[in-house]
Amino acid sequence: MLDSQGLWRTFYMKILGEELGETGRWYIALPPILLIGFLIGLFFLAAAGQSRLNMANERLHRSQLREQALNEFAGLMTDAESAQRGYLLTAEAAYLIPYTAAVTKVRGALDRLHEAYGGDDSSSEFHELRILTGRELGELEDGVALSKKRGTSPAVMVGTDVGKRTMDSLVAIIGNMRKEATAEAAAGNAEWQRDFRLSRWVSAAGAILNIGLVLLAVRLVYSDMRRRAQQAAGLRNQKLELEHEVAARTRELTALSTHLQGVSEQEKSALSRELHDELGGLLVAARMDLSWLQQRMPTTDPAIEQRFKRIHESLSAGVDLKRRVVEELRPTLLDNMGLFTALRWQFKETCRRTGLHCTETIPETEMKFSPDAAIGVFRIAQEALTNILKHAEAKSADLAISIEGDTLTLRISDDGKGIPSNRVGISTSHGLVAMRHRIAGLGGVWDVRTPSSGGTVVTALIPLARMLMPETEAGEPALASASGSKKMKS
Repeated sequence: MLDSQGLWRTFYMKILGEELGETGRWYIALPPILLIGFLIGLFFLAAAGQSRLNMANERLHRSQLREQALNEFAGLMTDAESAQRGYLLTAEAAYLIPYTAAVTKVRGALDRLHEAYGGDDSSSEFHELRILTGRELGELEDGVALSKKRGTSPAVMVGTDVGKRTMDSLVAIIGNMRKEATAEAAAGNAEWQRDFRLSRWVSAAGAILNIGLVLLAVRLVYSDMRRRAQQAAGLRNQKLELEHEVAARTRELTALSTHLQGVSEQEKSALSRELHDELGGLLVAARMDLSWLQQRMPTTDPAIEQRFKRIHESLSAGVDLKRRVVEELRPTLLDNMGLFTALRWQFKETCRRTGLHCTETIPETEMKFSPDAAIGVFRIAQEALTNILKHAEAKSADLAISIEGDTLTLRISDDGKGIPSNRVGISTSHGLVAMRHRIAGLGGVWDVRTPSSGGTVVTALIPLARMLMPETEAGEPALASASGSKKMKS
């Protein structure tokens, strides 16, 4: 038994190898291969594009964090300087509150700025920013302390010029860093836009190619379905042609079988007449001559008397044998008394010889059947009885004939061992085949079955139109009684 892989290989070789050919195989296999390859490539392209978009997003995010940190740091330094100068000019303690808050937050803002730039301590620019921040905060603190100690004028005079230069340096460095952050953000945004456009173009190209491949697949499937439909139509036509041819051959074989059976029956009838007329006449003449000699040549010799007796017995046995052979070849009752009478005699005589318990149900009146139909039905019943005796091992048998409408039904059943269920309808027995051909030759149908109760039932349904003798040939009404036939016989 082939495994699943072998079945698929056989299917491939049959469908793709023989019917489509080498070009057809590539024609069918190329679109799926291209589709799979494109999907894999599209997956990697999408993954790469997504990675680039993520990198661009991270770059933009870092730039935004740097700008925020720079803005926060610059704002705190500006707030601290503004609050310190306000205190120096007015000596009002209210300016120290925002000054103190800004100074307190500057260190944290500087650390966040440091983290936004990746925590790189080797940057000279950030190192200088940290030094200038400490210097500026120290100068601001010194100005506040000097103002508290000596008043506002000396503090203003001392801190204005120095603090301005330090603050200008801080502003310059923050400006440079802000420009770099802005340029970095612009570059990241441009890269993101470029990657986004590329992803859109790749997706659009993938969608177009997918649509093309789907259309190609649809066309291939449609072509394959049309090819299969054409093949199916061709197979149906071939099947119908084969069925017509088989039916024609069956009719020819049935006609031939019927013809051969008819020829066989004619030969049997001719042989029966020859045996009855020639051999019967010879045997009767021999018996008459022997009786004449026995009367003309009387003798008291026991040996001679014994010889005469043995000759008489042999001639009588020959006459009986001739009679049996003639009846087997062509039953005289069938020609003289009709089909139903011949069937009764055959059924009862067979059951008497074999010891079967037999019952028969046959109509009293009989239609005028044609000789061919009568001998055909008789042979069917005879063959059925022969099969019962040979194979059934039955103890009883039943013969039933009924006429309903325009159909004659012949049913023969027994209580034997029956036919196995797996052989019912497919038996190759010559007797069953001969019965089937005889019934088919009469235009009838038959059925052989084994009931659940056991035994075998043979049923034949034969149309009367194929059995009755035409009125012009019969020379008398078609319906004749068995008693009438007996009167004609007598």
